[in-house]
Amino acid sequence: MTDTSHQMPVYWQADLQRLLEARHHDPFDVLGKHRDGEYDRIRTFIPGAAWVHITDGDRAMHRIQGSDLFEWQGPSGQVPDRYQLTWQDSQGAQITAYDPYCFLPQLADFDLHLYNEGRHWHAYRFLGAHLHETDGVLGVLFAVWAPNAERVSITGDFNHWDGRRHPMRARGNSGVWELFIPGVDALQLYKFEIRNRQYGTVHLKTDPYGQQYELRPGTASIISPESSFEWADNEWMQRRLKANWLHEPMSIYEVHLGSWKRNEHGGFLDYRTLAHQIVDHVSRLGFTHIELLPITEHPLDASWGYQTTGYFAPTSRFGKPDDFRYFVDHCHRNGIGVLLDWAPGHFPKDIHGLANFDGSALYEHEDPRRGEHRDWGTLIYNYGRNEVKNFLLSSAVYWLEEFHIDGLRVDAVASMLYHDYSRETGDWIPNIYGGRENLEAIRFLRELNEVTHGQHHGSVMIAEESTAWPKVTMPIDADGLGFSMKWNMGWMHDTLKYLQKEPVHRKYHHNDLTFGLLYAFTENFVLPFSHDEVVHGKGSMLNKMPGDDWQRFATLRLLYTYQFTYPGKKLLFMGNEFAQGNEWNFDTSLEWYLLDYEPHRGIQTLISDLNRIYRENPALNVHDFDAEGFEWIECQDSEQSIISYLRRNGPEIVIVALNFTPVPRDGYRLGVPSAGWYQVLFNSDSGYYGGSNLGNGQAIEADSVSWMGRSHSITVTLPPLAGIVIKRVSG
Repeated sequence: MTDTSHQMPVYWQADLQRLLEARHHDPFDVLGKHRDGEYDRIRTFIPGAAWVHITDGDRAMHRIQGSDLFEWQGPSGQVPDRYQLTWQDSQGAQITAYDPYCFLPQLADFDLHLYNEGRHWHAYRFLGAHLHETDGVLGVLFAVWAPNAERVSITGDFNHWDGRRHPMRARGNSGVWELFIPGVDALQLYKFEIRNRQYGTVHLKTDPYGQQYELRPGTASIISPESSFEWADNEWMQRRLKANWLHEPMSIYEVHLGSWKRNEHGGFLDYRTLAHQIVDHVSRLGFTHIELLPITEHPLDASWGYQTTGYFAPTSRFGKPDDFRYFVDHCHRNGIGVLLDWAPGHFPKDIHGLANFDGSALYEHEDPRRGEHRDWGTLIYNYGRNEVKNFLLSSAVYWLEEFHIDGLRVDAVASMLYHDYSRETGDWIPNIYGGRENLEAIRFLRELNEVTHGQHHGSVMIAEESTAWPKVTMPIDADGLGFSMKWNMGWMHDTLKYLQKEPVHRKYHHNDLTFGLLYAFTENFVLPFSHDEVVHGKGSMLNKMPGDDWQRFATLRLLYTYQFTYPGKKLLFMGNEFAQGNEWNFDTSLEWYLLDYEPHRGIQTLISDLNRIYRENPALNVHDFDAEGFEWIECQDSEQSIISYLRRNGPEIVIVALNFTPVPRDGYRLGVPSAGWYQVLFNSDSGYYGGSNLGNGQAIEADSVSWMGRSHSITVTLPPLAGIVIKRVSG
């Protein structure tokens, strides 16, 4: 073949130059097969190739002088539309593969349209890297959103991480780039190399929609194989569809998988091992759900998962995606729900992640007064951009759909709702009405709850929201945010503040105990003693309690009795259930050896019994979210630091009396609603739990003595720093 490059139009030569300089926005204009009159021109760019042939007919391609561009021209029809190339690479190996640039666009226009409108709940099915077959050829279809890129390439171990080798095709004005690479297979590493249109800067990025990543400190995405996992949790999923979580017990065990337990060498346990050990533990203790601190992929262990880089990938620290499917499936088959902590409020600045993704502030706001969390050193999503909103919505759907997650706990909602969250005056920008509310984030949260509840019936969405924002758990059509539940941070802070005071001073702070009932039924509350309360110098739950060892353990037992009988669903962080001694350390196992000691075993037994009583007595769970299930008996006995209340479900009555001093109260009279016999179901001072075993052994008959505004009353002994739970056993 003769050299035809001198016959090319000037604009063709300019295109070739842009390709050689790795800045061409659409390589399909240059590469692949093109009709030129009665001839076909085929062009390929293979850096380092010694020679290239068109495999069909063994047609040699001519090197364009001074480059690694190769070209063939011949009568049209001699080479099929889907052709293979054979070449010798720089290591002397001979390779045969289909030319990626002989394939038509693969992404559907309808998918791109929905995505650009922010309404594609399954964007993860076409964005990212997916095993794909077209025209009988197997390979991987890559797609990424980078609207401000001049050029996007796929780099990986299949092309020696050379960004010149596989530049992608721009899909019109969608901002999406795609390329089908034949012959590439699962488990290979890849990243996107992105050249910014305005500045010419080059950025090497992991896939925002990647479904598997290499183990940190590596940051490459992995082409995930199709799942071969066979779910066996159909019974659970069908039951979840019919369940009414509003009126059912929910007791949540919050877990950080990296530090629940370690192996004998101090390394991580895998998802499958964790599944069996954690399920055995929570089943024995009676929890209904596990809540996982974020297992979405993240680069830094010390972030506990909250600085996420992989919103579609279970972290590789504990295994592969199918291993995590096994974890969830095993939980479900043993009657345990799985909730996932999910962090759409911010993302880290790591150079390989979403920050400055295509050389511009793409996922975040450009102005740091809207785009950066000063406290956390992280970036804030631009919720007003359709494609960013779609990224987060499809992530939420992904976990619910692909991994059968029963619900998401949405982290840091308060930081999303307010432009001035944790900011100094002048360091924030008001909304279009001059207010501090983040209107785009509000719309996003409402849509998030609408989509997840609509797509996955029976799933729950729980907000970590610490302000007085109204109607967080009210329906969207009632001007609410639409969450299922919200953490009751006010109750938690007031309770701990009260209990950390010496008992002799508590009578002056009685309002800390009773104030929460003024708003207890304005939202659907979860009562949390979470990971946040046992880190950063706050001490363990046990060491928050004042006094000597006996008083600290007794007060902790009293606290848990209060939590499990107070209106609201329950949450305990791992280690709290056996009174971990030191505050939580993410980098090592819990202090399981403490269970060799009776006081710690006593706390664990107490939690087991509280879970059982909470589950088995509808009066304690059916009306967690409405005032119909709660009445004060006595809330004003500040002098003795005692409170008492009843929980009810129709005719079923459970009475709770709590003594917050180390002084026993003999002959303490409680008003009860009717005559009959009353039995103590539970006493946190029982010897089974490590208490002094002071209490009421026999059933108690109500007296016809009106008390506290009630027609009858009973007389009980209130043990020191303890709570008792009493049930009417006959009328």
